[in-house]
Amino acid sequence: MRIPTATYRFQFHAGFNFEDAKQIVAYLAELGITDIYASPIFKARKGSSHGYDVVDSNQINPELGTREDFEALVSELQAKNMGWVQDIVPNHMAYDSENLLLMDVLENGPDSEYFDYFDINWDHPYEDIKGRVLAPLMGSFYGEALENGEIQLKYDETGLSVNYYNTRLPVRIESYVKFITHSLGQLARELGGRQHPDFIKVLGILYLIKNIPSEVKGKERYDQIAFAKGLLWELYTENPAIKDFVDRNIEYFNGEKGNPESFNPLDSLLSEQFYRLSFWKVGAEEINYRRFFTVNELISVKVEEIKAFRRNHALIFHLVEEGKFTGLRIDHIDGLYDPTEYLNRLREKTGDIYIAVEKILEQKENLPEYWPIEGTSGYDFLIQVNGIFCQQENEEKFSDIYQKFARANTNYEQLFYDKKRLIVERNLAGDVDNLAQLLKRVSGQSRYGNDFTRFGLQKALSEVLALFPVYRTYINQDGLRESDRIYIKEVMEEARRHVPQLLKELNFIEKVLLLEEEESLTAEQKELRRHFVMRLQQLTGPLMAKGIEDTLFYVYNRLISLNEVGGNPGQFGISIADFHEFNQKQQETWPHKMNATATHDTKRGEDVRSRINVLSEIPEEWEKQVKAWSEMNRAKKKKMKNRLIPDVNDEYFFYQTLIGTYPFGEIKGTDYHDRMKNFVIKAVREAKVHTAWLRPDSDYENAYMDFVDAVLADEKFLAEIQPFQKTIAQYGIFNSLSQTLLKATAPGVPDFYQGTEFWDLSHVDPDNRRPVNFEERVAVLKEIKEKAEKDILSLIADLVATRSDARIKMFLINRILAARNENIELFQSGDYIPLEVAGKFSDRVVAFARKYENKVAIALTPRFLTSLIKPEEVPLGEQVWEDTRIELPQGMPSAWKDAITAQTIQSNGKVLIGQALQHFPVALLIS
Repeated sequence: MRIPTATYRFQFHAGFNFEDAKQIVAYLAELGITDIYASPIFKARKGSSHGYDVVDSNQINPELGTREDFEALVSELQAKNMGWVQDIVPNHMAYDSENLLLMDVLENGPDSEYFDYFDINWDHPYEDIKGRVLAPLMGSFYGEALENGEIQLKYDETGLSVNYYNTRLPVRIESYVKFITHSLGQLARELGGRQHPDFIKVLGILYLIKNIPSEVKGKERYDQIAFAKGLLWELYTENPAIKDFVDRNIEYFNGEKGNPESFNPLDSLLSEQFYRLSFWKVGAEEINYRRFFTVNELISVKVEEIKAFRRNHALIFHLVEEGKFTGLRIDHIDGLYDPTEYLNRLREKTGDIYIAVEKILEQKENLPEYWPIEGTSGYDFLIQVNGIFCQQENEEKFSDIYQKFARANTNYEQLFYDKKRLIVERNLAGDVDNLAQLLKRVSGQSRYGNDFTRFGLQKALSEVLALFPVYRTYINQDGLRESDRIYIKEVMEEARRHVPQLLKELNFIEKVLLLEEEESLTAEQKELRRHFVMRLQQLTGPLMAKGIEDTLFYVYNRLISLNEVGGNPGQFGISIADFHEFNQKQQETWPHKMNATATHDTKRGEDVRSRINVLSEIPEEWEKQVKAWSEMNRAKKKKMKNRLIPDVNDEYFFYQTLIGTYPFGEIKGTDYHDRMKNFVIKAVREAKVHTAWLRPDSDYENAYMDFVDAVLADEKFLAEIQPFQKTIAQYGIFNSLSQTLLKATAPGVPDFYQGTEFWDLSHVDPDNRRPVNFEERVAVLKEIKEKAEKDILSLIADLVATRSDARIKMFLINRILAARNENIELFQSGDYIPLEVAGKFSDRVVAFARKYENKVAIALTPRFLTSLIKPEEVPLGEQVWEDTRIELPQGMPSAWKDAITAQTIQSNGKVLIGQALQHFPVALLIS
């Protein structure tokens, strides 16, 4: 197996394609990257900026280049001995006209070759979607859209289609009868009688359509339909009278705006289709297909079906077999029906290849050790390394500041429950209803559950879902493991406390989840119970993601650097002991997992978090500043309907964001204003307090954007905040350098998100997908490497003095990756040894050793520097660190070389921090 030494994440799209990537392969190799880590590269919805809305997983996305362009990029990588880790999307595809497999299903229904490919409940209890799939793709109610002429029937070489703006859906072949028979007599007269050869052909088409035998399946049926369509198109293009006939019918079916009755024919035709067009908001409450989270435009694939699995992965397996993909990253593993079975199948097909999964782990939650993978894609490491830069002893002070400023009296645990309940009742109400319908069928098969009503079961189920403490459990046909049992027992006990009046329903649900089956159940009934459990597991993940990541993390703003994917902002930081324990466990269990500090999903850039964490060290100063700013900006708020906009919680969020993202240079003449406004509007919609995606409040949003405009245009205010902001930014630099070193030396594969070799001051997506200036990075790396060869200490002194320009971060990455590449076994397989730090500032240092055979490396980083040095100072030398030292374990070497500065250090059972950090703010000592 090829284990990457370091990965670099590319976000491919039309603006950054294979050729663009090829141009910087040499740069990445020089930087020390060994493998690219690519966003999905398969054909996606036209204009996709991220690639997760795949329309054909067996075609390279033409917007990224030709197959030859792809091969050229692969060749360039292989020439540099670099690998390719590919992000794949087994859970879902785009609900889009370009998704030909889905269009085939919508056209042919149960006769489609791909009928079982998508996760659709064709037997839904609601009559209007029974035997049809909901298509919640419209911007207004169906009746309004129909009578406004927004839904249009069209005809071309492919046949009849239903069109709503850019959405184009097929018409089932049986509906052609209704279309063709309208005004057929008039056509006969225009052709001179029913004996006209072309009229007979039209009758032949009708006969053929009406008499497609129901037992005809597969290729024979497709051939008959293609023949009928082809014959109609031939007549349309060759006979003007038939062209006029078809065009008149199109006009007839499309109705006349202002005449509601004229839309009856189209309404009737639409009622015959295998889909039901609807207002997009319907998807939140009534839906019969599984989506990605709450995104109607992403329909889930039944990848558990072996036919779907093979077809969905055919090109992926081919590229793995050819050695073009050397690793895979699995997107949204928790969305799959049976992740364990999927991963076993994937491993069987791909053999000895690097596999990582996108898996969000809660605090102290373990990745299933029985999965045949190398580990997660790194969110768990992000939370750990970020947490150690939050000063835990100031938690009470920060809680007090937040409560007083934002009047936020609700604790995190209560909000956790409340926000998940909100999603259960609104955004995922239809999904919960579907699950309750299934549970009602299950309970009806048991004497112990026969009297339960759907209402009672849904209420009990909603409680269980809202309280579920982790993304999901992994019960499958093989049964459940002890870890699953613990989570289920925990949540059921809590649910019984919340709704004691539903005790019997909850007890029944618990027995079903724990697979405690009655002996009287048939094999079919047991299978239904297992199906319910696995369906519930598919829902707990999206609920956690939407309730916590995409709602609570924009509401609970005590310290927003902690509001990160997989994090728990209710826990104010992480102790060094817990950090060490986490790394030791990773080395024992998942030594080759990814370590990330920025991803395409993170809520803010890695250096934004590094800055905001500094606030945790200075609560009194932060409180003083934020009060002053609020006073200065009070007049910029708007009063509407007895409320000031923005409210104090959103204002508190804004000030932290401002401190975290303000550039090192000026904001005049940049896009900073627009980026900030786009971000805060996304944030308040996600928060779902004053506005939301489902129910936008334009008054609140516009007033908030006006506030942001006014604040950022106020030169007096900007002059007021800059001394404090610059101070935070300077301390943030040191946090960032420390975080970078820890990521690259802790157990696992360090992953670098595109562009983060320089300061990463991005907001959440799509802001973090902005173009990267690689030309500048190439030039800086070349300059750094040349100067390092001539006089490295002179270069370092210059980099430290000009640290705001970000060259210092690139220099550090280059040096530590060089050390990793020179000592691959040490960093891939070496033991992780926490090191004891003693002396006056022992709590300001994070240190550990990696040991493999006769090689040892020590990673040493500072933190909490606000009370150690002044903003303009640097944390270097014994004068700063005094007696602070690392106490080395017995048997450690005495001679060391710093891989960053190339200087040697002698130790006699201890390493003085001031000596190790004499020239550069972090150290990587190797012996």
